[in-house]
Amino acid sequence: MIEDTLVVEGVAHDYNFLPENCVDPAFGRAIGEHMYHQHQKFGGPDYAVEKSVYLNHSVGTEALGRAILAESQTDIVVYHETPIYGHFKDGGSRLSTGLEMRELWPDRVLVYGAVSPLRPGAVDRVDELVDTYHVNALKLYPIDLVEGRVTALDLSDPKVCFPVFQRARERGIKVVGIHKALPVGPGPAHALRVDDVQGAAAAFPDLTFEVVHGGLAFVEETALLMECAPNIVVNLEVTSALARTAPRRFAEAMGAFLAVPGGAERIIWGTGCIAAHPRPLIEAFWNLETPQDLIEERGVEPLTLEAKKNILGRNFLRLHGIDEDKLRATIAGDEFDTAELTPAWGGRLERTVSGAA
Repeated sequence: MIEDTLVVEGVAHDYNFLPENCVDPAFGRAIGEHMYHQHQKFGGPDYAVEKSVYLNHSVGTEALGRAILAESQTDIVVYHETPIYGHFKDGGSRLSTGLEMRELWPDRVLVYGAVSPLRPGAVDRVDELVDTYHVNALKLYPIDLVEGRVTALDLSDPKVCFPVFQRARERGIKVVGIHKALPVGPGPAHALRVDDVQGAAAAFPDLTFEVVHGGLAFVEETALLMECAPNIVVNLEVTSALARTAPRRFAEAMGAFLAVPGGAERIIWGTGCIAAHPRPLIEAFWNLETPQDLIEERGVEPLTLEAKKNILGRNFLRLHGIDEDKLRATIAGDEFDTAELTPAWGGRLERTVSGAA
């Protein structure tokens, strides 16, 4: 918690850039190099792991979980599996890490399971994720490799996507996360736009569509989507890094979302750890004040303390029907219920690497 405000990490990932996990080892390595550069930039040098560790070993359950729960003010972790099968054999963020984290810390971990509607068996995959893995929501990616061709996913496609959403609804899934705005490797740029989300939201008003990386690009379009569809919310994964590296740009994006009716209740915190260590981003967000000239000269909606509290935790809990008071009582007194934060990464990644050698 930060000043008694409960914090939910809306997206956590476990990357694996080892050659044997890359569809094209050289290209997978290039993606890893790019993402490591961002990792250094987002959190700053004091919160970056060694490059060799980042590129040559997946983070693993213990190190990832403790980086979030013990080394930052985060109270709850939402692990996202991803279906980036065109580049990574395990989809880019393997499900097993999230399941292991949930087994270790069942009161503090939720899991989003990945589906690629462009691949055969997508509807059956929803059943598997619900019956076998008991996921809390679905996670989609806007591009996939289909028959050797990089193909864009259209969320409004009634033949490709709607059967997946229909099955999700039938199985009690209420939330569908969709990666947008942030490219991972080459592919049709239009797939990263947010336009197609509206068609899905209109067809399935009882599902909530979570636009992940919202505000990193297409800010006005995303705010317009929120205006048009009350079942569209924004997840700040990676966008949250702008609170530290480009605070004015971040404040403008937040202002656009906060200006939407009910906007302060429709933004979810996320850092994407291990994209960045969560602590410096949480602290930058908590301390950020909307520049006065943006408020006075451009009418930007200010980021208030109450809005910050909603964004950091309340909104996610409300979205998933989690009672905050009961949650606080459940996690009180466990190993992470302490005001003391351990040092970033705590040397665990290095020990994990040497232990695996």
